Amino acid sequence: MNPRIEPTLEPSAAPPLRIDPAHRMARPAPKEPAGDSPLSWIFGLLLALVALVLMPIVGLRWLPPPTSSYMLQSPVKPVQYRWVPAASIAEAMRRAVVAAEDQKFWKHNGFDIDAIHKAEQYNLDPLHHRRGASTISQQTAKNMFLWPGGYVRKGIEAALTVLIEKIWGKDRILEIYLNIAEFGPGIYGVEAAAQNFFGKPASALTPEEAARLAAVLPNPRHWSVRDPGAYVQARTAWIMGQMGYGAPGTPQEEPEPPASELPDADDADADDVPAAVGPAVAVPAATTPSTVPPVPSASAAPAAAPQVTPADAAPVQAPPSPAAQAVQHQDQPPPATAPETQPATAQAPQ
Repeated sequence: MNPRIEPTLEPSAAPPLRIDPAHRMARPAPKEPAGDSPLSWIFGLLLALVALVLMPIVGLRWLPPPTSSYMLQSPVKPVQYRWVPAASIAEAMRRAVVAAEDQKFWKHNGFDIDAIHKAEQYNLDPLHHRRGASTISQQTAKNMFLWPGGYVRKGIEAALTVLIEKIWGKDRILEIYLNIAEFGPGIYGVEAAAQNFFGKPASALTPEEAARLAAVLPNPRHWSVRDPGAYVQARTAWIMGQMGYGAPGTPQEEPEPPASELPDADDADADDVPAAVGPAVAVPAATTPSTVPPVPSASAAPAAAPQVTPADAAPVQAPPSPAAQAVQHQDQPPPATAPETQPATAQAPQ
């Protein structure tokens, strides 16, 4: 039996416990505070950029745009612009724009690949006027958010086109395009154009008036709705034919502007001109007075016209006066002998 050890307050004479350095745990290195690395800054900037782009696109899915990029860049100030909903735009205007600018609008996903290939082949000939292949969706993205010209802009435009196709949908894209497209110097939107050129709201536009407005869309600062030249007259007749209102003998090929009516480089972006539907047909320059009926005044009394549906193929009797022709019912095809459905046949000067 071991002897009892009495308790004491004196320190023990035993040596202190020592730990082998080889068995000590390594102390972890201090972590850098989150958000200080360059990668996190880049990621944050990208998120902010995406949010900045998506917010206006999502908002414009339901809200009318107060202005557009092209309106802010317009050389004519102040601009004429008034938003109207799709229900206040004549169906003939919707059909005219699709027939003139993008006949595959309801089928593609924002890009007309076939038209792009055709434009590339057409532009290989240096004698041809440069042709583009922009769809209505691409033009809407450009007019709403961007600026004319440049490959950088085309790349951004492609990305925005994908977004608005997914977020807005076809009906909303067409509604916004008709409200922000330029129809004359400083005249934006179909409502301002209808009031300015025809003295009526967009809901009351006739097929011929809608076709004439759509005819100048590729270059509204050079071609006139009020005083159309030979090319605008020929293109109006072609658009009427594409809408189903053409007279017998109306060419199926889209006319091409003559050299005398080509737009200036500063007036139009060649890459944004919509692709033609078929082989181009040259149109002679106008040397005679216009054969398109004059724009009726607001006080002109509308003449009675028979109700004819677009499906009726038989020609109808021409109204007795140009004023009566200009106020035809929206769904009445133009008569075969009406001036507005015939391209101008100007005589070359001797």
